[in-house]
Amino acid sequence: MSDALPTEDTDRDLVLTRVLNAPRDKVYQCWTQPELIVQWFAPKPWSTPKAVVDLRVGGGNVITMADEAGNEYPNAGQYLEIVPNERLVFTDAFTGDWAPSAKPFFTGVLTFEDAGEGKTKYTAIARHWTAEDAENHKKMGFHEGWGLCAAQLEELAARI
Repeated sequence: MSDALPTEDTDRDLVLTRVLNAPRDKVYQCWTQPELIVQWFAPKPWSTPKAVVDLRVGGGNVITMADEAGNEYPNAGQYLEIVPNERLVFTDAFTGDWAPSAKPFFTGVLTFEDAGEGKTKYTAIARHWTAEDAENHKKMGFHEGWGLCAAQLEELAARI
C-alpha cells in the first residue's frame, strides 16, 4: 500500500474535492456498507436499489443505479486497496476475484482526510483508461453528478 496519491494525469483524470461536514469514519462507512450505499450513491432523482459489497482486496462490488423509469444499470467492480477511514481504491477493470470485465472505464481513488472540527476532506479521482473516456465521462456530467452525490453523502454521513 502507498500513502501517496497517484500522480494526476490531466488528460485521463477527473477530480472532485469537497470538505464534508461529517467525520471521516462516517463518510468511509457510507462508501463501504451496502445499507448506506443505497441511500446516497446515485444523483437524485436516480436511485440505488441494490448494493453488494465484498470489502477486501480482490473482493467485488455491484452497485445498481436506477433511472426515474426504473431501468436498472448495474456497475460491477473490484477493490484494489483498502485503508479503513483513509483510502479506498476500486476499479471496473475487474469484477471480483480478478475476473476481467468486458470493457474497463476507470479506476476510482478515494481519500478521506481529517479536516478538523468533525469535517472530512473528501477527494475522488476517476482515473480513466484513455483521455477519450475521461472526456466522455466529463460530458456525461461527472462534476455535476459526483458533486450531487457528494452532497447526498455528506447529508447521510452527518446523521448516522
